[in-house]
Amino acid sequence: MTKSFITGCSGLRLTTDERRLFDAERPWGLILFARNCKTPGQIRDLVADFRDVVGNPDAPVLIDQEGGRVRRLRPPLVQDYPPGAVYGKLHASEREAGLRAAWLCGRLIGADLADLGITVDCLPIVDVPRGDTSDVIGDRAYGTDPEVIARIGRAMTDGLAAAGVLPVLKHIPGHGPATVDSHLALPVVDTDLETLRRLDFVPFRALRDLPLAMTAHVVYTAIDSQVCATCSPTVIDTIIRGELDYQGCLMSDDVSMKALGGEMQARVRSLFQAGCDLALHCNGDFAEMRDVASASPVLAGEPLRRADAAIGARRQGEPMDREALQAEFAALLAGIV
Repeated sequence: MTKSFITGCSGLRLTTDERRLFDAERPWGLILFARNCKTPGQIRDLVADFRDVVGNPDAPVLIDQEGGRVRRLRPPLVQDYPPGAVYGKLHASEREAGLRAAWLCGRLIGADLADLGITVDCLPIVDVPRGDTSDVIGDRAYGTDPEVIARIGRAMTDGLAAAGVLPVLKHIPGHGPATVDSHLALPVVDTDLETLRRLDFVPFRALRDLPLAMTAHVVYTAIDSQVCATCSPTVIDTIIRGELDYQGCLMSDDVSMKALGGEMQARVRSLFQAGCDLALHCNGDFAEMRDVASASPVLAGEPLRRADAAIGARRQGEPMDREALQAEFAALLAGIV
C-alpha cells in the first residue's frame, strides 16, 4: 500500500514520530529542503532511512534544485549554478550555446543529486513572465518567449534524464501572469483565455510528455473564477488533461502555502476531488503531516498507473566526465554570468 502524498520531514534525520507515521501511512515520496541537508553522508542516510521505513527502495526523493535563488543544496555541498534567465540570455545571442548550457546545467545538477540518492528535481520552470509578474518567478524564468522557454526546458530535462533524475514540469498551466506570490496569498489572474493559450499554455503543451507536473495555486478567472487550478476540476479536466493533453502524474504545489485557505484536510480533499494524483506537503510540521496523510487516499486506479509510469520513466545515469563538462559549462557562460 502506498498513499498519494509527498511529505517533508523536520530535520537531518527522521524523528521517532515521523518514522511511525511514514511506516503506517506509506507516503509516495519525500521532499528535501535545506533544513534536511548538511553533509553528503547524512543526506544519503536520510534518503535510505526513508526508503527503508516506507518499504520501497525506489521511493522517489525530490528536491527543488534550480540554480539561482531556488536551491536547497549550496556550496560546499555542491557547485552553485545560475538562475534560469541566464540560459535565455545566452540563447538570445547564440541559440545552440544557450541550449547546450541548459543541458549541461541539468546534467551537472542531476549528477549532484544522483550522487546523494535524490531521484526527482522540481524543474523545469516554464512559466512565461510578464512585466508585472511576481518576483517569486523573476529570474527563475528562462525568458519571455514561450517557444524559447519550451526549448530551454527540454534541454534542461534532457540533461537531468542523462543523470538518471526525473523532472517536474511546473507550474502548470502557468504562474507567469500572477502578480502575487502564492506562498503568501492567492493570485487571481484575469488574463483572457486566448492570451493564456498564446503565451502560458505553449511550453506546457510542448513538454506534455514529461512524467511529473506540479500545479499552480492560481485562480484563472477566464477558466474558473472560484478556485485555484490545484483545486479546480474545470482547470484540470478541461485545460491540463484536455487542452494541454498532459497525461502524466499530476502533483499539487505545496499544500501548506497561504494561497490555499482553510483547514489542511479540506485543502487536501479538495485537490484530490479536482483530479490531482498526489498532494505535496513541504514544511515538516508534524501535525499538518498527519492531516495530509489522513486526507490522502491510497494510490489506486489511474493515479497509481500514472505514478508508477513516472517512476518507470527514470533511466540509469550515463557515464560522464564531470570535470570536462564543468569546464565546458563555465566557458559557455563566460561573460554572461
